[in-house]
Amino acid sequence: MIDFIQQYSPVTQALLATFFTWAMTALGAALVFFTKKVHHKLMDSLLGFAAGVMIAASFWSLLAPGIAMAEQMGQISWLTASIGFLAGGIFMRIIDKFLPHLHPGLSMDKREGVKTSWQRSTLLVLAITFHNFPEGLAVGVAFGAVAADLPSATIGGALALALGIGIQNIPEGTAVAMPLRREGMSRSKSFMLGQASGMVEPIAGVIGAYFVLRMQHILPYALCFAAGSMIFVVVEELIPESQRIHENIDLVTMATMLGFTVMMILDVALG
Repeated sequence: MIDFIQQYSPVTQALLATFFTWAMTALGAALVFFTKKVHHKLMDSLLGFAAGVMIAASFWSLLAPGIAMAEQMGQISWLTASIGFLAGGIFMRIIDKFLPHLHPGLSMDKREGVKTSWQRSTLLVLAITFHNFPEGLAVGVAFGAVAADLPSATIGGALALALGIGIQNIPEGTAVAMPLRREGMSRSKSFMLGQASGMVEPIAGVIGAYFVLRMQHILPYALCFAAGSMIFVVVEELIPESQRIHENIDLVTMATMLGFTVMMILDVALG
């Protein structure tokens, strides 16, 4: 697999990897062809697992390499990491404040962002698209970092990040498509809207890879920025959604720890 992907340019590598993560979103959305409902405990556990994957990826695949690169480039590593990480969170907060969206499982009166007359289906898709952007960006930056030829950035680590994000995208696709199916939308339309939420990842991946290739001196900031963006999504959306039903909290917590462990194994083993 590594030999196959290394024959392409970093931008193409990022594109291929984020096409995979998009495909995993579509796989999750495809569940609507087989059922109309997923049990709350299973759905919450899957979202908790996704949160664990993103937390681990933020450190092992993004923050730690970013700090190491900052040191290798002669930067003040803790300052670079802090600026990049907080900038990522602030960027996502600004988008969250203005982008109209609705988190799965909530009524229309709980929609966020600027007021709009957009339909519920559009708002649901935008909610998942909102946090798929930093995931795609993270993959793109990771592959772009490999081209910098620094010891802390490896093709295996970038592939591990793409694989981990792809795995956690499965419940995200389900989280969009399943509510639409329950509300009476056709299977095909529910699937199309569910997978559409992942379409932003290839776009963000290409942007991330191209950007860091052109401006390699900001690469450590870019990695930490992607980490901050992902942690914002975990804390603002995934964890609250997964723990909305109180009796599921212990189960979801263990699922989150399992997700963290799986991503940590992937990154350490492949990276």
